Amino acid sequence: MTDIQSVLDDAVAREAVPFIVAMVGDAGGVTFTGAAGEAAPGQTAGKDTAFRAFSMTKAIGSTAAMILIDRGKLSMDTPVAEILPEWDELRVLEGFDGDEPVLRAPKTQATIRHLATHTSGLEYEFWNPDVPRWMQATQHPTILSGLKSALAYPLTSDPGTRWGYGIGIDWLGRVVEEVDGRRIDAFCREEILDPLGMKDTSFEPDAYGDRLAQVSIRGEDGHFTPHEIAPPSRPEVYGMGHALYSTAPDYMRFLRMVLNRGALDGARILSEAAMEDMLADQMQGLKFETMRSVVPPLSADVELPEGTTHSFAFVRTETDQPGKRHAGTQSWAGVCNTHYWVDPAADVAAVLMTQSLPFAEPPLLETYDAFERAVYAA
Repeated sequence: MTDIQSVLDDAVAREAVPFIVAMVGDAGGVTFTGAAGEAAPGQTAGKDTAFRAFSMTKAIGSTAAMILIDRGKLSMDTPVAEILPEWDELRVLEGFDGDEPVLRAPKTQATIRHLATHTSGLEYEFWNPDVPRWMQATQHPTILSGLKSALAYPLTSDPGTRWGYGIGIDWLGRVVEEVDGRRIDAFCREEILDPLGMKDTSFEPDAYGDRLAQVSIRGEDGHFTPHEIAPPSRPEVYGMGHALYSTAPDYMRFLRMVLNRGALDGARILSEAAMEDMLADQMQGLKFETMRSVVPPLSADVELPEGTTHSFAFVRTETDQPGKRHAGTQSWAGVCNTHYWVDPAADVAAVLMTQSLPFAEPPLLETYDAFERAVYAA
């Protein structure tokens, strides 16, 4: 049996990752904390290291919407356009006539559930080759610009017909703002982060100083070099698909709230019934589809076990993985290789975090597999 710390040390030694911070916990507390390597030149990685969380933000955005559902102010079946009329201006991109995009009206109505489960038809330009082509033809800004106008991506399929990884949670954050009246960063701070004691999670990097890790990208020579990538600072709209910065201990508090069915240390975020709905398969018969990378330096292809679905806030594993997670496990990640899972059946939550590209490249996935096996073996 390989111990957990050895997995981390080995990953840095063989340059599978530039550095690594890991944490394991259960409903009662943290059971393991470890790190290896330097988070930035001269800066030893540790539990205080701060990360660009990118898509680890999504679960918190979905939780924000779930809080409103729990309070009866929203439903999973509410049409998006009922709250944000501009949704009805979006069209389905069918293809191109030469360089001219061919667009049509959607045949189905998008709901809040579709936004949360990546079945609304919205896809990132990194995963569907038609989207960057459309962006080039229309000079449309990327969602990472932070501009409100950037939200108006085309749909690549009719809502409710296919899984496609995209900016649905950014729209969901806007829904929360519209229904609640507070800006999404204030809502998350007051309703999620402060009650859970997540004092080291922020929408801006200002407070971290030299604790913020450096991002590295793997070059053609196989070695890592520094790379600049970050959520847009002080944007017009905080995108709940990517906006947050956090630390391993802070994100572990969020995951332990999930294990404790909506509460942590006396603070209740969601009712137990709402938490059950949030963790249930909400794909309505659809399944996760392999994410084919359009930009290999940024991400490898992403494949998950057969039958994988999506709950309201997470990717959801539907079958026991021998020596690893159980059916009902909730998980996801951020593009700079910050990964997590929460396994209610085993009372296990874990984070495995670095700041490297490409996302989900084979050396990283080998490390993740070894880490997960060591966690369950322990």
